[in-house]
Amino acid sequence: MSAEPRSEKPAKPAKSARPAGRFRRMIERLSTSQEELHSAELQEDAEAAGCTRICDCHDRQIVKVTGTLRTVTLRPRAGVPALEAELFDGSAALDVVWLGRRSIVGIEPGRRMIASGRISMSHGRRVLFNPKYELRPLGQEH
Repeated sequence: MSAEPRSEKPAKPAKSARPAGRFRRMIERLSTSQEELHSAELQEDAEAAGCTRICDCHDRQIVKVTGTLRTVTLRPRAGVPALEAELFDGSAALDVVWLGRRSIVGIEPGRRMIASGRISMSHGRRVLFNPKYELRPLGQEH
């Protein structure tokens, strides 16, 4: 081995690891999956509506949440008809349950809504029973 001194290259000025501004946002959108974009949009919508993110909801807390209904099913509870819907806001999901109802006009998958009431936990999932709710017009962005 030779003991020649190495010549050090001059240090380059530190550049930001991410492109700035509009170009950065465009690159992020192109490299993000459709599901991630939808989740981010739902979270922005919840924040703009002044609602609590579902992932931040705790047992027995009174909340106002918003999101998109993913599923709607009729599932009896203790022999009583119950309409169940899964509400997703981009951060987490919760079950919205209307006891004694077989159907509600406008409650359908893909519909956006705002719901408020007291959260409870059932089998490790957040549940909102008989909430006050407001359906958002179809196609409304924010």
